[in-house]
Amino acid sequence: MSDTIVKTGTTTVALTTDEGVLLAADRRASLGGRFVSNKNVQKVQAVHPTAALTMAGGVGSLQAFIRTLRAEASLYETRRDTSIDMAALSTLAGNLLRSGPYRADQPTLGGVDATGAHIYSLDPAGGVMEDDYIAAGSGMQLAYGVLEREYDPDLSLEGTRRVAANAVESAVQRDTASGNGVTIATVTSDGVEIESYDEFAEITEVAA
Repeated sequence: MSDTIVKTGTTTVALTTDEGVLLAADRRASLGGRFVSNKNVQKVQAVHPTAALTMAGGVGSLQAFIRTLRAEASLYETRRDTSIDMAALSTLAGNLLRSGPYRADQPTLGGVDATGAHIYSLDPAGGVMEDDYIAAGSGMQLAYGVLEREYDPDLSLEGTRRVAANAVESAVQRDTASGNGVTIATVTSDGVEIESYDEFAEITEVAA
């Protein structure tokens, strides 16, 4: 039964800089990692005015998770009359994963608040771990090789953007469940900007 579920397969990465957060993911959805069911899935979604989430796992489950997280974050702010910070948002996301039907999902949360830029790896059991850079999904081993080699916390947003694209591209070359371009989200205190590219060379040209 699990092989018939539409999954993102996926390679997702997230990186922090002094200026904000970069999140990136390929755009392929597959059935059991063997058949490409969609070539234009946006696996990076805004969940708050200054936070976004990458998707790795079952498409329907993750879409439901994102809708719920957005609603709960909005409710949190309404009840407290204050903006939710990243520590609270990540805890909320972890609680939803632990209590909800999201057992095969591995999202990554990133955003900016008054204390700076933060990214969190979230596991299906509700675990929340903060780091400087994170890779997830079926191509994560390949992506981590690039991140270990190229990531530098002192890079600019544009430099970090290139590293994120390089990490996803490395996975796409070998992981059959990842492919069809890349979506990149830039998160700063000004908001979330999401752009999709059919070719990785386009990112190099934009960032050059």
